[in-house]
Amino acid sequence: MSTLASTSAAVLPLAAGWSVHGWWLRGRLHRARRDPLTGLVTRDGFTHRARKLLKDPAAIVVLADVDHFKQINDRHGHAAGDALLKAVADRLAHYVGRDGVAGRLGGDEFAAVLRDRDGTAADLLAVLHSMLARPVNHLDAAVRTTVSLGWVRAGDFPGEDLPALLRRADESMYAAKQQRTGPRRAGAGVGRLFATLAGRRAGRRGARTKGTPGVVA
Repeated sequence: MSTLASTSAAVLPLAAGWSVHGWWLRGRLHRARRDPLTGLVTRDGFTHRARKLLKDPAAIVVLADVDHFKQINDRHGHAAGDALLKAVADRLAHYVGRDGVAGRLGGDEFAAVLRDRDGTAADLLAVLHSMLARPVNHLDAAVRTTVSLGWVRAGDFPGEDLPALLRRADESMYAAKQQRTGPRRAGAGVGRLFATLAGRRAGRRGARTKGTPGVVA
């Protein structure tokens, strides 16, 4: 056997081993970025994809929060609550499609970033708002809820990064929840935001508690 043949025979199994190992590592990374309940990307995966999409000023950021979710869990059980979250995630992912990204940020809170090149986001989000409130197949008709939506167009706030845009969408979503309206857009005329920590409005998970310096009541 020639030296070249001998070298190839020794290297090929090693190369094949590294190829399998690389495939295994990529699979682990993919699973780590997916929420096991809904199949949506987790916060890290969402952030990675969203930052790329936000280079386009036509991109919009959407924040969705399930209304009265704790009461549903308490009244109908966690299995029903999980099924509801899965349905919301599936419907949101269908709306966003492959050109955007939808993620579960935690609990009953979801976010999405997608491009709105034709300026029809408000109309489409109104349709999504209705779709998210539909009953879930195979669940008791009593297990249903609405979803509050807030959104912001990246081009309205040039230079703002993902956390700042999420904060604006969060505040718009909160206003929609309080006023029981449809999707609410963060207006370009609103310059001052509630002071928060890690992009969370006061009173939300991860936000500063009331009374902390810098928090606007």
